Amino acid sequence: MSFTNQKKFDAGPRRWALRGDLLDFTAAPSWGDTESPAVRFDRDHWLLIEDGRIVGRQAHEPDDSWARKDHAGQLVLPGFIDTHVHCPQLEVIGSYGTELLDWLKRYTFPSECAFADPVRSRAGAEVFLDALLASGTTAAVVFATVHKVSAEALFDSAAARGMRLITGKVLMDRHAPDGLRDDVVQAEQDCIDLIGRFHGRDRLAYAVTVRFAPTSTPEQLAMAGALCRADASLYMQTHVAENRAEVAWVGELFPQARSYLDVYDSVGLVHERSVLAHGIYLDPHDRVVVTDRGAQVAHCPSSNLFLGSGLFDWPGAAFNVSLASDVGGGTTLSLPRNMLDAYKVQALRGERLTAWCALHAATRGAAEALQLGGEIGGLSVGQVADLCVWDWARGPVAEARDAVARELHERVFAWMTLADERNLAACYVAGRQRV
Repeated sequence: MSFTNQKKFDAGPRRWALRGDLLDFTAAPSWGDTESPAVRFDRDHWLLIEDGRIVGRQAHEPDDSWARKDHAGQLVLPGFIDTHVHCPQLEVIGSYGTELLDWLKRYTFPSECAFADPVRSRAGAEVFLDALLASGTTAAVVFATVHKVSAEALFDSAAARGMRLITGKVLMDRHAPDGLRDDVVQAEQDCIDLIGRFHGRDRLAYAVTVRFAPTSTPEQLAMAGALCRADASLYMQTHVAENRAEVAWVGELFPQARSYLDVYDSVGLVHERSVLAHGIYLDPHDRVVVTDRGAQVAHCPSSNLFLGSGLFDWPGAAFNVSLASDVGGGTTLSLPRNMLDAYKVQALRGERLTAWCALHAATRGAAEALQLGGEIGGLSVGQVADLCVWDWARGPVAEARDAVARELHERVFAWMTLADERNLAACYVAGRQRV
């Protein structure tokens, strides 16, 4: 990477320009459409950035009043948005031999207990957020642990990096080991305190965070719903219909509910700021409810394949679908790797996922589902300059494939299939280089 003038980029100039192959979306691409009018691609263009926001994009070189960063010949995308990922699970990624419920008991819950320690929480948050950035992910909806200090550490660490982060203290008051249970009264007090201190500060937002229905009593679920009703700007995140055994367990615990989703919907937890992870076994009525409420499903393909949870019906979804890594049920924080796994999931269902639908779900689509489309998810004037820059190809195999790509979708699909975090050339958050 080089500069075309003498201004020192590391000092953080107010006005600077980035050169590269700019790709983002002006609308949602249609399923199966490889020549989509929703795709905006400007080869060898300049993106103008001032005070951390995009103020222009142009073909001609800017004048000498702009510091310049030259990524010519590299792919410039909006920073990725991971809509469902667990901070404390990096230590259990790649754990052998279990499905969801046993995996939680054997690996995840013991690992999460350590986050009661504020020092451990802060160290974990630092490593986790740096790992996201090293994968080209600049914004995320994150699960902390049941411990208040784990959410505090994430908020503080994200603010120090200028990241858009949505998180919250996990709610679990039953069916969890000692050290991972809270109670309704204290949990509510903790949530209210965290909301007051962090929600809306910098680029932070609070998510009422229900682990999943089996680990919350009806009283705690009702409390969570009341928090959402009291402040419509709050997010809500949880898991739903991920695994057949999990769905059956929810049926036993909540016999009065029509479905797993109904457990949440009946107490006001399904709304336009709800992020529902997985959603593999939503029935037709559930799908209508998700659509009508304006909620989204965070599709976690790597996790669904690794844990053997099932195959998500993406083209059958009328609701918003975003892309997520999950981790450690998933096997990588890299959203390009998850795009590839999403393609494999759909291929097993007899469908074909385009690079456009996959990329949109990790950028503009996720941003709009989070009601953040004016801030992130694109390369439009006025948006925050959260960007990731990629080598089109790394290594002899990818370079040979890239050299013979005939049109744009073929080239981007090959990048999606063969790229990983080693292809990342740079990552910018609010115009500041972080990787």
